[in-house]
Amino acid sequence: MRPEILFPLFAPITSLKGVGPRVAPLLQRVAGEKVRDVLWLRPHAIVRRTRARLSDAIDGQVMTFEVAIQDYQRPRSAAQPWRVQVADDTGLLMLVFFGRFGDQLMQRHPVGAHRLVSGRVEDTKFGRQMVHPDYMVAPEKADEIPEIEAVYPATEGLPPRRVRSFAHEALDKTPEMPEWQDPAWLAREQFPSWREALARTHNPQGEGDLSPLSLHRRRLAYDELLAHQLAMAQRKAARRREPGARVAAGEIAGRLRAALPFAFTRAQARALADIRADFAVGERMSRLIQGDVGSGKTVVAMCAMADVAEAGGQSALMAPTEILARQHYETLSGPLEAQGIGIVLLTGRDKGVVRAEKLRALASGAARVVVGTHALFQNEVAFHQLQLAVIDEQHRFGVAERQRLQAKGEAVHLLAMSATPIPRTLELTMYGDLDVSRIDEKPPGRTPVATRAVPMSRLDEIVGRLRDAAAGGAQAFWICPLVAESELSDLAAAEMRAKALRMLLGPGVGLVHGQLTGAEKDAVMADFADGKLSVLVATTVVEVGVNVPNATIMVIEQAERFGLAQLHQLRGRVGRGQRESACVLLYDPPLSETAQQRLDILRRTDDGFVIAEKDLELRGGGDALGLRQSGLPDYVFADPFVHRDLIAVAGDDARLIVARDPELTSERGKALQVLQELFDWKAGLALRDAG
Repeated sequence: MRPEILFPLFAPITSLKGVGPRVAPLLQRVAGEKVRDVLWLRPHAIVRRTRARLSDAIDGQVMTFEVAIQDYQRPRSAAQPWRVQVADDTGLLMLVFFGRFGDQLMQRHPVGAHRLVSGRVEDTKFGRQMVHPDYMVAPEKADEIPEIEAVYPATEGLPPRRVRSFAHEALDKTPEMPEWQDPAWLAREQFPSWREALARTHNPQGEGDLSPLSLHRRRLAYDELLAHQLAMAQRKAARRREPGARVAAGEIAGRLRAALPFAFTRAQARALADIRADFAVGERMSRLIQGDVGSGKTVVAMCAMADVAEAGGQSALMAPTEILARQHYETLSGPLEAQGIGIVLLTGRDKGVVRAEKLRALASGAARVVVGTHALFQNEVAFHQLQLAVIDEQHRFGVAERQRLQAKGEAVHLLAMSATPIPRTLELTMYGDLDVSRIDEKPPGRTPVATRAVPMSRLDEIVGRLRDAAAGGAQAFWICPLVAESELSDLAAAEMRAKALRMLLGPGVGLVHGQLTGAEKDAVMADFADGKLSVLVATTVVEVGVNVPNATIMVIEQAERFGLAQLHQLRGRVGRGQRESACVLLYDPPLSETAQQRLDILRRTDDGFVIAEKDLELRGGGDALGLRQSGLPDYVFADPFVHRDLIAVAGDDARLIVARDPELTSERGKALQVLQELFDWKAGLALRDAG
């Protein structure tokens, strides 16, 4: 039940004055459906209105003048504007109005009247003018013209000033809230109250008030981070209260490790030890293995599945695409079957008798391990005793999908895997309700990928070398750049590149892009994996994570447009076999200083965690890390990059709260319940559940 104090903020936007059937859809486009959403809007700029005489007018400045109306010049055609000549004792100014304003203007501002006009001054060949003044009022209404005015987001039909009036009305409806922050922390940071922070947000006194580093913005950011961290800490505590099957470390996993062509790295051994410690406690495990491409996450998961199988349980590994599921099956089936563990592959392609046999093997327990796609959580899939769900590239699945798989058994252990290394400072924002094991070493013997940055002017030379390599049996990826905020534009660029390469290299050039269906995409990828294609051209919207050991060349066109972590992920698609591999970063000179640093870092290291930290340091605006697509929450006030020092504090605070007051019954606990409702971060909110 939502606290009564929040009722005004969760009222529909139509409760705001002036928001009727015409305005509501426009305001909804800018903000959302509730008064709270309008309150959440933030100005992105301020306008300073300088009061001056006309002789002191400055071209391009927003200024305010007290003038007398001297003359109206009617337009000679509908395409021409109305012109109103005004003056003070130091000079003249022409006010310009497009549209049918004339009669209204003459009635409201007759010749001889004195007015305050405010707007942007322009010096033109026709003289000094002001097009559509922002304000035009009688001198006694001077207080209607703010000296400093906040500029809000707008949309067609709803100018910034109207949005500002709605935001200020939403602020007027906002009550004082009970204080949910820790008093000592509040005093140390010298934070204003929650409502004072919002009031300063909507009434900035200078550019500094727009900064995410301002005290009031840090206060609001911390509130939001605390609400999120508290929800995750509560979920984590609730899962730990659920009994999970105790699984002992078995002998089969040891035999699997002994049969591997390489020894476990220390990081792999630590990750397996973490999983076994979770298994031994008798509580439901929720753990993430985070590691670079090729760091050996899958074999750690295989050992965990072997322990579960030896103890009599079943495991399911779910991958986002059929081709990745097949890749995992091929990796796991040989070693597991050699140890007597039955394993099946279940995808949407399975039909008839074959599908029925696989379903019987799962229902009877004959198959201890299943690898598959979304097909795994369909209603007719039943398990004998599912105890472990392994989710590969977990951010690619919706929460409901992950939960449907886990619901196939009782308090199923969750092991998620991610190949997107993220900085430690951001771990809590994405994985605060999971325990994290980091595999930050690569198995010995992997061939390093030689990385070179080459200007686009040498494109013909690169294509020539690619032709020679393809003639020698090598395979290559060619990644086309993000050319616009449109997938169709990306596709057009990729199609042109694929066509040009086919003319030079022959028919063995494939193309994958976001407009293909999953089956079409898988078919092209399978042809590439089988060696039927020598070059695969891809747009950035495509996950090209299939394992092709024969692929030894990665060409990334206009690499300066990519984030550092994204470049690293793409480079990780080659260098998986024994042959020497190369990554060519084609760029358009001149490079910005940041782009130059990115390419230099990529040449110097292949450690994904180091690269993620450097990417965070270099990040300007935007999302250089590419984390929005990897599950980073979409915060309102908090910027995970700018406010990363607050994330750890919020995480510590949340864990302490849950340990001391798990039901949130204290005075602060009740205030925190209001905070969670305010931001919609609640422990039981399925849409935001990480596992």
